[in-house]
Amino acid sequence: MNRITRLQTFLIIAIAFLIGVYVGTNKVSLDWKNYKPSLKVISKEPPASISTVNFQSFWQVWQKLEGSYYDKTKLDPQKMLNGAISGMVESLDDPFTVYLPPTQNNDFKQGLAGQFQGIGAELGTKDKRIIVIAPLNGSPAQKAGVRAGDIILKVDGQSTESWNLPKAVEEIRGPKGSSVVLNILHKDEKAPRDIKITRDVITIKSVDGYVKKIKDIDEIKIPPQIAEKRVVYISLSQFGDNTNQEWLSLVNKLNLEQKKLGAEGLIFDLRNNPGGYLSDASFIASEFLEMGQSVVIQDKANGEQNTLKANRRGLFTSMPMIVLINKGSASASEIVAASLRDHSRAKLLGETSFGKGTIQEATDLGDGAGLHITIAKWLTPNGDWVNGSGLKPDIEVEFDTKDVAHDAQLERAIVELVK
Repeated sequence: MNRITRLQTFLIIAIAFLIGVYVGTNKVSLDWKNYKPSLKVISKEPPASISTVNFQSFWQVWQKLEGSYYDKTKLDPQKMLNGAISGMVESLDDPFTVYLPPTQNNDFKQGLAGQFQGIGAELGTKDKRIIVIAPLNGSPAQKAGVRAGDIILKVDGQSTESWNLPKAVEEIRGPKGSSVVLNILHKDEKAPRDIKITRDVITIKSVDGYVKKIKDIDEIKIPPQIAEKRVVYISLSQFGDNTNQEWLSLVNKLNLEQKKLGAEGLIFDLRNNPGGYLSDASFIASEFLEMGQSVVIQDKANGEQNTLKANRRGLFTSMPMIVLINKGSASASEIVAASLRDHSRAKLLGETSFGKGTIQEATDLGDGAGLHITIAKWLTPNGDWVNGSGLKPDIEVEFDTKDVAHDAQLERAIVELVK
């Protein structure tokens, strides 16, 4: 009897288990079938300029994803919309026309404001690859060995082959103290290498400079006969929110010093300067050009051209000068360098610049997102378009890869000034 009771008990438990499995499985299936994401479409009216747009395939794909995609938790309507917008913008095949979701747009603004957390490198795209336009001076990226022109092949083991620029920025930025491993291919090298970088708070000081005896300048090797001579040195790392204010403060100070102490000439360092505001480029160039001289020509799609000119009295309009550039010099820094070259105001020394010859307009979209649109190309005062080709220096001097502490470009610039 006890044996029968035990058998009955076993059968009851087994049947209960099977019923539980059946009900549970069908309940899950039923739950997925009845899943209805909450979606309310607002601002549905198209712009007046658009007469006919057929969104049938768009909604058809959306509906198919909702009905058939296996993991319903991935169906985030806002994220899907951001992806659709990014795809629309990327269809223009312009690496500088980009849609920035709220997080990336905020990161971009923080960078121009002068402080953010990350590795400290300006990124871009070239030939559909993520590249380093320039590591910021003194940044974790620069200290770890990242160079202008590097191709970023992987981030923490993930291939960047299909990434857009906002995706790359999102993956590489992070809080202070955290680390990221970049798989980097240096220019003129065949094998990539892994570089581990510890993120930090990046404070960008746009402007730096000094008036010094040549013998007191670090990172150069100078013959003794010129050691006692002085030069003015100004470095500009970006064109940001505080650049103009910082610039005026520094150049006023340096001008007083050079009048008191004397100087052979001025070195203007635009290496690894990724650019920034167009209006700031005109402001900075005005320090070295005569009032009314052209700085840059904006060439718009409708054929209209607008020339920005030097619009204030500069303090260094006659002192001999050399401008340092490299492949990290882009956009606004190329505009300034080209204007000084075209007016025979300065010689360019270093390496061929990046070659970004277009102008973008940044627009806030109201929900925290942003849109950068290429609205024109820019031409040098002589009418040259450097997009893709860059500015070729008058005096070509390569970066000293064997001794990174030796600044061969600055050294040659000093020799050229005082010879």
